[in-house]
Amino acid sequence: MNHAKNMYQYHVWANKALLERMKELPSGVLYEEVRSSYPTIAQTFSHIYAADVMWLQVLKGIDMQEALEPSMAYAERSHLYSAEEFTKSYEELASQFEEWINSQTDFEQKINLKNPWLGSRETAYSEILFHVANHGTYHRGNITTMLRQQSYALAMNDLSLYWYQDEAR
Repeated sequence: MNHAKNMYQYHVWANKALLERMKELPSGVLYEEVRSSYPTIAQTFSHIYAADVMWLQVLKGIDMQEALEPSMAYAERSHLYSAEEFTKSYEELASQFEEWINSQTDFEQKINLKNPWLGSRETAYSEILFHVANHGTYHRGNITTMLRQQSYALAMNDLSLYWYQDEAR
């Protein structure tokens, strides 16, 4: 089993689980301002998605600085999306990631990642996939806290739950 690919699949599953929970709640919950790393849940989902868009472009060979531009434009327009619109966007992006993943034979292949803030380093595809999953986990935790601040129960999206649900499929 390729662990980087599996972690990306967990990331997709966890985003879906949280968005399904959001669909059960009043739509205003997405836009309620709370104290967190982003002011609203919608802005947090938007940030996760925009970062994923950027990383997919990097995986496809686009320079990180160049890949940032379209992802930032997305973040600016998507912060008012509904849970349904986020779900559709995430599904489309996951399909693009899966297409890229299925075209790869060596996830340990390295590219020269030129981070505009941190400089250059040789980075394996697997490291980028792990980062995408880890970044999403961090911000899904923010969303969980934001839901609690608004007195709503969370949607469990732990990796261990994914293991058991994946086995059941």
